[in-house]
Amino acid sequence: MENFVRLNFLGASGVVTGSKFLIETSEQNILIDCGMFQGLKELRELNWSDLPVKVEAIDVVLLTHGHLDHVGYLPRLIKQGFTGKIIGTAPTLAIAEIILIDSAKIHEEDAEKANKEKYSQHDPALPFYTKFEAEETVKQFQVEMPDKWIPLSEHISYRFQYNGHIIGATFIELDINGKRFVFSGDIGRQNDYLLDDPKKPEWADYLFIESTYGNKLHPNEDVEDILSQLIKETIHNKGNLIIPSFAVERLQTLMYLLWKLYKKNKIPNIPIFIDSPMGNNVLEVFKRFPKWHKLSDSDYNAMCDHINIIESYKETWETIDDKRSKIVIAGSGMVTGGRVLTYLQQLIDEPTTTVLLVGFQAEGTRGRLLQEGAHEIRFFGKYYPVKAKITSLESLSAHADQNDLLNWMSNIKNIPEKVFLIHGEPTALDAFRVKIKDTFNWNVAIPKLTDVEKLLL
Repeated sequence: MENFVRLNFLGASGVVTGSKFLIETSEQNILIDCGMFQGLKELRELNWSDLPVKVEAIDVVLLTHGHLDHVGYLPRLIKQGFTGKIIGTAPTLAIAEIILIDSAKIHEEDAEKANKEKYSQHDPALPFYTKFEAEETVKQFQVEMPDKWIPLSEHISYRFQYNGHIIGATFIELDINGKRFVFSGDIGRQNDYLLDDPKKPEWADYLFIESTYGNKLHPNEDVEDILSQLIKETIHNKGNLIIPSFAVERLQTLMYLLWKLYKKNKIPNIPIFIDSPMGNNVLEVFKRFPKWHKLSDSDYNAMCDHINIIESYKETWETIDDKRSKIVIAGSGMVTGGRVLTYLQQLIDEPTTTVLLVGFQAEGTRGRLLQEGAHEIRFFGKYYPVKAKITSLESLSAHADQNDLLNWMSNIKNIPEKVFLIHGEPTALDAFRVKIKDTFNWNVAIPKLTDVEKLLL
């Protein structure tokens, strides 16, 4: 048997999103993650192309975690002929199911709206995948436990290890012919509000490490103080605080923080509305998997009781019409879609509105445009003037920063044969490459999209 490995960089290479790494061997073909591209139009358009590999020859998909840019391409993969198992931890697959079905609904609604209002260049506009296709995808899910080696074939096994970031997230270790391949997935932060610290790999012959914040340190902000000030300002201005938020983790962290601030008498009892059907479902995942996070049952229940959860689109409009000062947390985190657009459509041209961006805003997203001071923003086929105050809280990011990433690598006992930097924009990738070279003097590569690398083991 020829001991070779062929690496196919099908996503998150030279860019942050679209995570897909195919490892071809003489025994098994393994796809690590299967995500959608987000952000720039030219990236989003890549989602519509078939993968440049034999999809029917892929044996298994292993998922690091359930975010859309790691799981959102799965229904398309199945459409192209994949029939194998999709394996992840129990919370990862629970999150992936929620995200796939929710995004399928959004794809269908967007296509319907575009066809009705005639603002798509495509006639008819089609959903990227349907709710039925998402439900079919879920049938191929298989749960595996973390911390144990699971054989895939005679010379190949894998292990999931806890990684913080979001509930269920892991890094993946693959043992191929005695060589250790480590895929970091997205690495969480130390001292997270809801999650334990990530575990660290101890051996890596080939390391694939995310670099989202490879060139940055999270600011040392007093999150509670900043939030308290913004809320007091919002009440004083008789305005609204709108927080576009990712439904997974960020939303639950914000709920926890706001409840804690109220409990400590740091903010008055301002109404808080959560408008994220997906976020409500993710709360249930926290309830189902208490061992995967730090919240006690009593804290979880008290936090949920403190918040108004919006159940319908009718309630969205009732909330917009509610004249009281309020906090609205709504999807999506990068303002790419979801309920937050309805609030911004009505309120972004009001000087009394504050929009708080929390976490990473990818290039080409509306969130990035707002962060960079855009004077107008386009959605639903129209431009809206931005008169609201736009502010950011970067320290609420669920991603490790440069120091966290170096710390995560620091337990590796050997010198890796090669380190591949993935999940980063070009400036972050290059800065992190230099930093790894200076810190560890390891051999670092920055693969590009569709690169193929053959390794002889």
